[in-house]
Amino acid sequence: MLTKQHTLKRKISVSGTGLHTGEKVNITFKPAHENHGIKFKRIDIENQPVIDADVDNVVDTSRGTTLEQNGASIYTTEHVLAAIIGSGIDNILIELDQLEIPIMDGSSKYFVEAFEKAGVVEQNANREYIEITSNIEYINPGNKVKITASPSDDYKINVDIDFETKVLNTQSAKLNNINNFNEEISKCRTFVFLHELEFLLKNDLIKGGDLSNAIVFVNKKVSQKELDHLATLFNKPKIKVLKEGILNNLELQYTNEPARHKLLDVVGDLALLGKPIKGTITAKRPGHTSNIQFAKLIKQQYLKNKSKMNEVLNFDLNKKPVFDINQIKKILPHRPPFLFVDKILELSDTHVVGLKNVTMNENFFVGHFPNEPIFPGVIQVEAMAQTGGILVLNSVPDPENYLTYFMKIDNVKFRKPVVPGDTIVFVLELISPIRRGLANMKGKAYVGGKVVMEAVMLAQITKVK
Repeated sequence: MLTKQHTLKRKISVSGTGLHTGEKVNITFKPAHENHGIKFKRIDIENQPVIDADVDNVVDTSRGTTLEQNGASIYTTEHVLAAIIGSGIDNILIELDQLEIPIMDGSSKYFVEAFEKAGVVEQNANREYIEITSNIEYINPGNKVKITASPSDDYKINVDIDFETKVLNTQSAKLNNINNFNEEISKCRTFVFLHELEFLLKNDLIKGGDLSNAIVFVNKKVSQKELDHLATLFNKPKIKVLKEGILNNLELQYTNEPARHKLLDVVGDLALLGKPIKGTITAKRPGHTSNIQFAKLIKQQYLKNKSKMNEVLNFDLNKKPVFDINQIKKILPHRPPFLFVDKILELSDTHVVGLKNVTMNENFFVGHFPNEPIFPGVIQVEAMAQTGGILVLNSVPDPENYLTYFMKIDNVKFRKPVVPGDTIVFVLELISPIRRGLANMKGKAYVGGKVVMEAVMLAQITKVK
């Protein structure tokens, strides 16, 4: 089933203070047309430049994720971007009259609440996903960072942190479905260690910071005189250290709130890919710098796959095939009426492209919705399996002496009806090299350049006895 794009039902505004600039910020979220994406607009600057929420526009990750384009910058974008993704919004225009997103309480909570108040509506265009097709890995040994992505039908995130301190060491957080973000993650606030807070204060780097927008961990002995000084700076009557090792400016909402906030940051930074993700992200000790580097690796895979697919979809269907029907019959043991591949258009060690012309002469149309004929989904799967069988049999020198048995077919999805007169093109790629006669493949079927069906298939090649 296809998912539609979404935008806001009406515009809505919030106001707050920029964490680093200390300036009051008015931010207005506006509905946007289909395929618009996420964009920021600096309405306080001449010509009101627009900045795309794009990983290629990241210019700094030292104290949040900063974007720059068209001569304008936006600071601290991660929390609002996480709220947009968590709320299922594809298209939105974000207008603001300063260079920094307001910190609010250090989470995504207030942005999520604004979107809920404005309402989110479905649009006509289909949502396009960035699908993780094979494992991606980013490692920074010096910082003990490791982030991986693996294929999945849903967007899932697992985060582990370890600050190697008594008050904050190892923690984990999981989000098994991005649709649960608002409930489980959005209200989790940012955090800081007391020594970092002191450094930032002394260097005038958090002009808009106060003790209501961050959890402050105390990992050293601190005198009452120092605490009193902090209370004066933040206009608080009294500050003390709680048994959990945090200042009494606020209470933890979850014992693993820091890990959940790091997960929030991962969602916000990966939002800069511009499209929702289908895949499982596992992050150990993530930070903004590693998140952005990892996002660039995902984008590379996505663009590579898209380029390869465009080459396939632009293939001349009328040029001489690699195998015609007579050659296919020498490879596959199937015969009409159970041979469902007419041509093989491309064939390599790792991929195959097959073609099936769907005609009204097919015998199954007599009984399958005869008044409104539809190519049966089960036969689409069989046709894809036969196409994949040719890829598998191509791995041996004498394919006529082997058979392929399909052991498992997973994640089958039918996107659009196929009818007589359509030409359906099957594109399959090996997910991993063929080992011990086992071939794991991912396939998609296209009609007119649009995906109509997809599946993951596991086949075993066996010699004829």
